[in-house]
Amino acid sequence: MTQRTVFFVSDHSGVTAETLGHSLIAQFDALDFTKITVPFVSTVDKAKRAARNINTTARVQGSPPIVFSTLVKEDVRDTVREIVEETDALFLDFFDSFLGPLEKELGHKSQHAMGVSHGIQNYREYDRRIEAMNFALSHDDGSNPQGYDRADLVLVGVSRSGKTPTCLYLALQYGVFAANYPLTGSDLEERRIPPPLFDHRDKIYGLTIEPQRLGELRSARGIGRRYASPRQVSFEIRQAQSLFERLDIPFVDATRCSIEELASRILDATRLERRTTS
Repeated sequence: MTQRTVFFVSDHSGVTAETLGHSLIAQFDALDFTKITVPFVSTVDKAKRAARNINTTARVQGSPPIVFSTLVKEDVRDTVREIVEETDALFLDFFDSFLGPLEKELGHKSQHAMGVSHGIQNYREYDRRIEAMNFALSHDDGSNPQGYDRADLVLVGVSRSGKTPTCLYLALQYGVFAANYPLTGSDLEERRIPPPLFDHRDKIYGLTIEPQRLGELRSARGIGRRYASPRQVSFEIRQAQSLFERLDIPFVDATRCSIEELASRILDATRLERRTTS
């Protein structure tokens, strides 16, 4: 398999460069990418050091690097570009590509400020996300169901189907108050909603998963053979999915979905507000 090295260069955390870059290289599944993030490249001196390190890596590996950049300051961006192009690097800068046309369309110059997209722009919404995170942690895996009156959403599903990470992502990214409750034992056998959820039927959303994948996840925990056995996981998934269908509970298959995609699908289906900071 062909291997290439990809650098995500940023004047701040690197999250934006990583997100956009990953979205593009994910379209090339026949290639193997080594990914390196280079954050906080905020001055020309730092740009020179970062670019020289990129060139050194390129020469050692014997192939031109691919550089995704979200460098806002023009002198910093140009410094990196000029140096890495000595090794025939492909330099792709998102701000350089899109800010100019956007400035022209809006009739205003951008502020060219570093770290704006990941700084705190609205403290009220930021506090809401932290509160939502605390809620998700304290209402994880069936804990404190008496607090479900505050919940925007209650995810239900068998153990290891992805409930906890999805709730945490919804909280941190969108400020959604998300609890989760496991389907186990008699609830699965009788295909019934657990009693603590009776009064919150309108907030329930289900997660399902393919048996093979669930078995792999459970085996990794090393709890016991029955917990991860093909027979047990198939039974639990079959019963849970039958419960969802019988009671008309909306659900999504988490097998091939990233946490980001799961969260987006759930928000779209439930029409919950995306409380992103602005």
